[in-house]
Amino acid sequence: MLAVAIELLIDTGRRPSEILNLPWDCLGHDHDDNYVLVYDDLKNNRPRRRLPITETTAKLISAQQHATRERFPDGNPTELVLLPASDQNGRRAMARHQIGRTHRDWLEALPTPIRRSDGSSYDLTTITPYSYRHTYAQRHADAGVALDVLAELMGHELLSSTQAYYQVGEKRRRAAVDRLANHRFDRYGNHIWRDAQALLDDEHARHALGQVSVPYGTCREPSNVQAGGGACPFRFRCVGCDHFHTDPSHLPEVKAYLHDLLRDRERVLAATDLENWAKTEALPSEVEIRRVKDLVHRVEEHLEQLTPVEQADIATAISAVRRTRQVTGLGMPSINRQPDLGKPLERP
Repeated sequence: MLAVAIELLIDTGRRPSEILNLPWDCLGHDHDDNYVLVYDDLKNNRPRRRLPITETTAKLISAQQHATRERFPDGNPTELVLLPASDQNGRRAMARHQIGRTHRDWLEALPTPIRRSDGSSYDLTTITPYSYRHTYAQRHADAGVALDVLAELMGHELLSSTQAYYQVGEKRRRAAVDRLANHRFDRYGNHIWRDAQALLDDEHARHALGQVSVPYGTCREPSNVQAGGGACPFRFRCVGCDHFHTDPSHLPEVKAYLHDLLRDRERVLAATDLENWAKTEALPSEVEIRRVKDLVHRVEEHLEQLTPVEQADIATAISAVRRTRQVTGLGMPSINRQPDLGKPLERP
């Protein structure tokens, strides 16, 4: 049963207290009949949360349900816990110190050290049952899961909380930025070649200093750079500014901004309770809409001309770069979407 608890920590990324307090009937299904784990977020007082899980994890839970029922055949299933203590009637969960002690003994009994990718050994005293919540986040981040989706999986309301749970290695990040360096575009959608290396150095410096990008590209305007991207003197009219550059990793934001411009234009034109001067002020510029459309078209056209191998390399680079980027509200239209959690990630 302790081994089941450890496997559930690894597979689900839940907190130890959440796993130990799982009810017997914690296995459910979503609207597509895929398995979900039903648990209580005890830290934030959010009961009956639903987490997508793999079929392997579901089988593990099902087997434990069967074992618990065999131990307590007379117990009411609605009152049983999945991982019960041995001295009760199946209604009280095992103590947390049990899983901590057993986990520590298991680590110390391993025949070989646990090593990182660089060959160095982990300090076993730093590996605790809670560590698997971090590895859950890292595993999904390495697989390219979007930040908003990962935040939903982790049960976080703030993206910054999720970002604290995983890292993107500097070597991988630099390699990703290197691949994108030759696929830069100016505000007209012109492919930039001549200063790719200078832009590359700027991008590495920006990551090293922890600066944020502008909503859908990078900005070299001095006062805005000094403010970390939050003080544009031109109200973020990026496609009309020579300080603005972009690359394919920002394409989703550029498309979303174009969608917002078109939606706002239709909404303003359909309004019947606005005076003409107010409509003129609120109406998105046709020049800006045309410029953004052209920018999207040129970037997509450029990507289509690449070979399949080059496209795959660019896709990998985009995934790595986007995981390190946090686009915050900088005076641009906000984009609110319900993340699609998709299929759960199988543990290796």
